[in-house]
Amino acid sequence: MTPEIWDKPEMIKEKRITIDPITRLEGHGKIEIFLDDNGNVKNAYWQVPELRGFEKFCIGRCVDEMNKLTARLCGVCPGAHHMASTKALDAVYQADPPPAAKKLRELFYSAHYVHSHIAHFFALAAPDFVVGPSAPVEKRNILGVVDIVGTEIGSAVIRHRSYAQKIQEMLGGKATHPVCGIPGGMSKPINEEERKEIENMAKSCVEFSKFTCDVFEKLVLKNKDYLSIITNPEIFYNETYYMGLVDKNNKVNFYDGVLRVIDPKGNEFAKFDPKDYLDYIGEHVEPWSYEKFCFLKKVGWKGLIDGEESGVYRAAPLARINVSSGFATPLAQAEYEKMMGFFRDAGIKGPIHFTQVYHWARVIELLYASERLLELAQDPEITSKDIKAKTKTPGEGIGCVEAPRGVLIHHYVSDENGIVQNVNLIVGTTNNNAPINISVAKAAKALIKNWQVSPGLLNMIEMAYRAYDPCNSCATHTLPGHLPFTVYIRKPDGSLYKKLSNA
Repeated sequence: MTPEIWDKPEMIKEKRITIDPITRLEGHGKIEIFLDDNGNVKNAYWQVPELRGFEKFCIGRCVDEMNKLTARLCGVCPGAHHMASTKALDAVYQADPPPAAKKLRELFYSAHYVHSHIAHFFALAAPDFVVGPSAPVEKRNILGVVDIVGTEIGSAVIRHRSYAQKIQEMLGGKATHPVCGIPGGMSKPINEEERKEIENMAKSCVEFSKFTCDVFEKLVLKNKDYLSIITNPEIFYNETYYMGLVDKNNKVNFYDGVLRVIDPKGNEFAKFDPKDYLDYIGEHVEPWSYEKFCFLKKVGWKGLIDGEESGVYRAAPLARINVSSGFATPLAQAEYEKMMGFFRDAGIKGPIHFTQVYHWARVIELLYASERLLELAQDPEITSKDIKAKTKTPGEGIGCVEAPRGVLIHHYVSDENGIVQNVNLIVGTTNNNAPINISVAKAAKALIKNWQVSPGLLNMIEMAYRAYDPCNSCATHTLPGHLPFTVYIRKPDGSLYKKLSNA
């Protein structure tokens, strides 16, 4: 198959190009592109104009409700929010869950990863690489993918995503918005019959994940046109710091561990317990976006620029690959070594900075999640009924997991009666907000020249954010700096004496 990469550009007269709405992501956003007098791109911005406000309206609620409330942030990653929130509640109540409870949570969370990564790769990303980035817009969707790969493969995609959802429902009570996590444990165990059912579905997911890796290799890596897009340093390439959760052996871990940060050359910059995140992660706001911009405090916020002098870092699949030494399961580790070998053979040392490699990393993670799902389903302790620890008087707690879209941190402050006093959330996509802006601007500058624009070129600019699998539904949760506020001071007769405003 020869993909259609470039369609025919046309001359435009406008100096401002708006892509609104942007497509194939969760939530709403738009891209603003500004041209100079020669028709070349001066700058471009990824703008998020929607507000959710979760951090504010959770204040005053019962802290026990938080892992049910915050799961409603999103319909794609509720499992990630439920797990991060439940871990924060463990800390709030100073409760260490029994081993079986932790394994049940990770079992649930592995299924969540399988569902999420299948959805992104086949429904959101594959149209760019299977149908083609410049194919007619009516073809660049999941139906266009099925037309090419066939209904048998399409059915396998739907079946294995449904397996993952079924496992989440069995463990979490609901497939989409789970209610299983409680402070210090899980609400219910699983029995042997349920374990066998999960084991059978997990075995099938492992085979499907192996197949997905093969699909990526055959349709993308062996296609010279696509490979030239992926490894083009002028379009999809940024040198940044990276952050991800690793275990004691520096292997990728989705559920637990410490946060490791490397610099653009691959040197370890920091390694810290997530509960100390405020010493390392800063949050910047801009008046034109409802999404916060995370940065490394020890480097500082220097604006929307990459490089070693900028505190911008990246998270999610490519970051996890870059900060780790691979995976703790054999099949995923073999795929990891294949990827690293590919880039080392190409003369690339240190971290992989090619943004489109996020997709490759994601399919490897799908395989890891499936293998981990099977390992846990076969663990003799997984059916233990010892799944709850005792709790103490509530206080302050921080929980962290690796969401499919990056490092996810929930931080709650409760009073002794269990009423929430303060909330801070660092959501997966928030980590990547600045990098997405930088990537979009770089792609736009590389692709739009001399007033020449086409639908395919604009879609390739969208590919710059799509690689990150952003989720704006849960990432937009704070106001940009302050509320507009106006005060009128009136004289005794009602006439206006003075007007004060910060708007």
